[in-house]
Amino acid sequence: MPPVATLLLYLLSGTALGLLMLVTGIPAAPLAGAILGAGLLSISGLLEVAEWPPGTKTALGIGVGTVIGTGINRETLGELQTLWKPALLITITLVISGVLLGILCSRLLGLDPVVAFLGAAPGGTIGMSLVGAEFGVGAAVAALHAVRLMTVLLLIPTIVKFLVPLAGLNINK
Repeated sequence: MPPVATLLLYLLSGTALGLLMLVTGIPAAPLAGAILGAGLLSISGLLEVAEWPPGTKTALGIGVGTVIGTGINRETLGELQTLWKPALLITITLVISGVLLGILCSRLLGLDPVVAFLGAAPGGTIGMSLVGAEFGVGAAVAALHAVRLMTVLLLIPTIVKFLVPLAGLNINK
């Protein structure tokens, strides 16, 4: 099958499950559905691995970054006056825990140290996969981050719905 046709089938699979997941009400459902749709098709072995044209992942990364960037406005910057301390604490904690987890995964589980550190690093799937690709381990890093992302997308909203009220906090401020 021509590479373009293969790529289109992956896109259709991701789009179909992404749109189908909209009815679930899960936050970021289209993203989770697209990952599952394309991933399951890839795992099935029915198609060759998709070959993205050069620069496509970079263009998609720029697109995602732009979507996120447009959400940052003057109000967001104003919120940083009160959020900078938690942001700093969260960032430092995530980096330290990522390094420690990378060491543990490498030493205890025999994982390649580069894969372990990049896979445990806080960051998005696209960004860390692109960094991993520069080290020649992009697919492994992408797999680790995809598992993390899917788990977080599916579990955290449920945890927030149940634990925040139990802690006596108002979830709808």
